[in-house]
Amino acid sequence: MSVAQQLDSLVQSPLAAARLQRKLTVDETARRAGILPEQVEWLEAGRVYRFPTPDAALLAVVLYATSLGIERDEARALAGLPIEARPERHSRHRIASAIGGVLLLAALAVALLGGFGGDAKKDESKTLPPTWKLNVDVLNGGGDIYYTRALASKIGALGYKIKRVARANRFDYRETAVFFEPGGEAYGARLAKQLCVTARPLPGGANPRRLVVIAGPPRIGC
Repeated sequence: MSVAQQLDSLVQSPLAAARLQRKLTVDETARRAGILPEQVEWLEAGRVYRFPTPDAALLAVVLYATSLGIERDEARALAGLPIEARPERHSRHRIASAIGGVLLLAALAVALLGGFGGDAKKDESKTLPPTWKLNVDVLNGGGDIYYTRALASKIGALGYKIKRVARANRFDYRETAVFFEPGGEAYGARLAKQLCVTARPLPGGANPRRLVVIAGPPRIGC
């Protein structure tokens, strides 16, 4: 990773900031955490859709944070939570604090992954194929690559196969939408419902199990 990429990660990623504060390289952190260097880079760049499953991404975040020795207060700060006063040193309080630390690491993992993972709805119609049989291209149509990557991570957490994340033909799309090829109306409608966006037809194509999501401006909530 170049110096420019490291500086960009420092600004964009709480994990990268914590790593650089400890003066650790990507390779050193990977060895400590027992994960691959490219997985460290994926986490710091927000490219969690690269992991095979949401559980694998969450586990990698926990291993990463643990390898850096991130403690309770720092974990709360990285997760955007207020830092609470420490309890008195009593055995019962220490046990509660230890349990809280584990829960905070989980909260940190969810926060760093944008809250995606485990939210896949299981009440879809039995007539539709499982999501992992559908391919999805995620295109940056609003100019914000970080939002586009986060959206791709959310779609991957729902079980879809992310084929590529790239830029759209322009950056002036006003809203995020799911586009489907002829015959893919039901598949597009399902993903659009999961993302709380609209579904629209593509003018052509021959693969109904291919969907295209064009990310517009960032939005908060469903």
